Amino acid sequence: MSHTRVQPGTPNPRGLAEDHVDHHDHHHHRGGLWGAVREVFSPHSHDHTDSVDDALESSAQGIRAVKISLLALGMTALFQLVIVALSGSVALAADTIHNFSDALTAIPLWIAFVLGRRAATKRYTYGLGRAEDLAGLFVLVMIALSAGIAGYQAVRRLIHPVAIDHLGWVAAAGVIGFVGNELVALYRIRVGQRIGSAALVADGLHARTDGFTSLAVVFGALGVWLGFPLADPIIGLLITAAILVVLRTAAKDVFARLLDGVDPGLVEAAEHALAAESGVVGVRRVRMRWIGHRLHADAELDIDASLTLHEAHRLAHNAEHTLTHAVPRLSTALVHAYPATPSVEGRAQSA
Repeated sequence: MSHTRVQPGTPNPRGLAEDHVDHHDHHHHRGGLWGAVREVFSPHSHDHTDSVDDALESSAQGIRAVKISLLALGMTALFQLVIVALSGSVALAADTIHNFSDALTAIPLWIAFVLGRRAATKRYTYGLGRAEDLAGLFVLVMIALSAGIAGYQAVRRLIHPVAIDHLGWVAAAGVIGFVGNELVALYRIRVGQRIGSAALVADGLHARTDGFTSLAVVFGALGVWLGFPLADPIIGLLITAAILVVLRTAAKDVFARLLDGVDPGLVEAAEHALAAESGVVGVRRVRMRWIGHRLHADAELDIDASLTLHEAHRLAHNAEHTLTHAVPRLSTALVHAYPATPSVEGRAQSA
């Protein structure tokens, strides 16, 4: 048996093309109005595209995204705070405090990206990339909390209606909150998809839920102004439902990472690339797992039994290079090569 480990950036002994396989054309993007709506609640996955080869660079991009979004959300909350001071609205003050606290959810993700850059040790042999997935769990809890608060306030106002004063100021604060949060959401989701971070995408969806809450404030104030006081709690219930839809999307991605789930298309691409290697008789198994925003692969191959140990080692090394070029964001690849039995070689020849 021969096995070697390869990391991106290692010289390519076979002169393989440096181009990553472009899977972008294989995605079927959602079109039309309904597609646009679905994209808001469940952003299209780009696991196959926008590869960032260097692990440190991708972590640096994640940290930069967290810093910029934290600053943007802080400024948004400050604008709302000014309006609170001018209007004296207690309800608006509570919403502003909520936005301030939610902006701070970026801090655990920031810490996770910093920890993920640390080198592996004898205790943490894969490094600390899992800290990013744990931060994703924290984000999920905050999204669920936002849904709970929004739903509670909506039901309470249905049972005990509360008069809304300073409608113009309240609506203005809602618009500012929505625009600020949505811009941050778009930025976090885009960077998260580019570097392969499910936690950063989830944090972007969290910002989007806060934007929904602010939008509810705008429509609620508009309804009250039109003479329909119950518009505020009814829209609050609709926003709660929307937040739960977003929570489902974010939870699906974060828990998939924690359970070592990967896009089956990545596994299929790896199997096809390995099967095409000269000297490979069959692909026994390919396993992949995400650790933070980096992908790791482990493959087992049946190879020509007539190869010498040196030739088998070289074949395994070449196969690992093939994987790092065929699968975007692959951090390390480990290939095990086994001499094929006559029965395996016979099946391969008949195929």
